[in-house]
Amino acid sequence: MGSKKQIIAGNVKIGGDARITVQSMTNTKTSDITGTAAQIKRLEEYGCDMIRVAVPDMTAANAIGKLKENMSVPIIADIHFDHKLAVRAAEAGADKIRINPGNIGGEDRVKAVADVCSRMSIPIRIGVNSGSISASILEKYGGVTPEAMYDSAIEHIGLLNKYDFDDICVSVKSSSVLTTLAAYRLLDERTDYPLHLGVTETGTEYMGLVKSSIGIGALLADGIGDTIRVSLTAPPEREAEAGVAILRALGLRAGYELISCPTCGRCGIDLIPIANDVEKRLNELGRSITVAVMGCAVNGPGEASRADYGIAGGAGEGVLFKKGKIVKKVPMGMLVEELFSAIESEEGEF
Repeated sequence: MGSKKQIIAGNVKIGGDARITVQSMTNTKTSDITGTAAQIKRLEEYGCDMIRVAVPDMTAANAIGKLKENMSVPIIADIHFDHKLAVRAAEAGADKIRINPGNIGGEDRVKAVADVCSRMSIPIRIGVNSGSISASILEKYGGVTPEAMYDSAIEHIGLLNKYDFDDICVSVKSSSVLTTLAAYRLLDERTDYPLHLGVTETGTEYMGLVKSSIGIGALLADGIGDTIRVSLTAPPEREAEAGVAILRALGLRAGYELISCPTCGRCGIDLIPIANDVEKRLNELGRSITVAVMGCAVNGPGEASRADYGIAGGAGEGVLFKKGKIVKKVPMGMLVEELFSAIESEEGEF
């Protein structure tokens, strides 16, 4: 649909001309303020722009105030069923509230949440997923379909609009990639609300990365989406890392890019551990640079000519190259050290 309206959670803009943001969710008990604060700090270090915490009870809602005392990153309160938790979380300092207006009771309760968020200038994310669609909508469409998810989102938007609240972000997540894609495309075509992208309940880390990369990546490549969360059955730090990697792969966030070839019979080095070592060191380096790790000196520099620096294996020795031009031959055991010595000798970003 083009330009989206913009909302603001704490110090982070979502939608409009703002950059695509990454978020994840802590898996600590929110009432464990020390443990939760430590995990929030780690998630920030992994590239999270906003972080969601579970609010299952009043102790967790009250903990948000303590967490905010030492946090600059926006904290999102995740609420289910009890509107009083949403009200308290907002009063305690949450920067954004995630609710499903359809599961927190009557309209008076929706109004209470809308009123406190309006008063405190806190946006609300309407979180629709395949398990939260009303029985009437499921009956209308014969089950969970993209149209059913879209209608559910519109129904919830209408509830908040009824009480003069429109500071809204929307998600429509399914464990089916195709259903997720179609539902988000309907929202993008027919509304101007910023969209929180994700594929839910994706499974373990390997399959979750595959499904999330396809679902989130396909939408972002089409210009759809304003903030993302990669959902994995894995530590949340891995979610943050994956989210940033998806944005980097699409050119939507600066950072390093590693080019490395699939192994074949021409490979002249033990490529897999070397590539893993280079990736780890690039992550620690924290610079915007394209680096290649190629298996043979015959094709390597040419195939990776766009890399700022690269290394390639050869017959008993390897080569260091820059922008496709061989700089020098290097003993096999010194390839990684020579690569980073060359990178670190350059000042600034590439």
